[in-house]
Amino acid sequence: MTVDREVMGEGDRADEVSTGTVVAYLVAAVLLFGWFLFGWLVLQQGFVSSLGETAGTAFTLLLVVSIVGTVRRSRR
Repeated sequence: MTVDREVMGEGDRADEVSTGTVVAYLVAAVLLFGWFLFGWLVLQQGFVSSLGETAGTAFTLLLVVSIVGTVRRSRR
């Protein structure tokens, strides 16, 4: 079995992720975990319900980030 792949040259570099982006993702992860704990422990809505609500919120955030990234990249 063979795999075809492109070799990156010296001038080809992937876009680097800025420190601000990494910090924003970290803050989002902490807020999502807090949202999970709030629903599970404070509202007492059950583990699976809290997990599902947090997963839905995370997927919504990923969709928003994807749309914003697409719009920003299309402007270049």
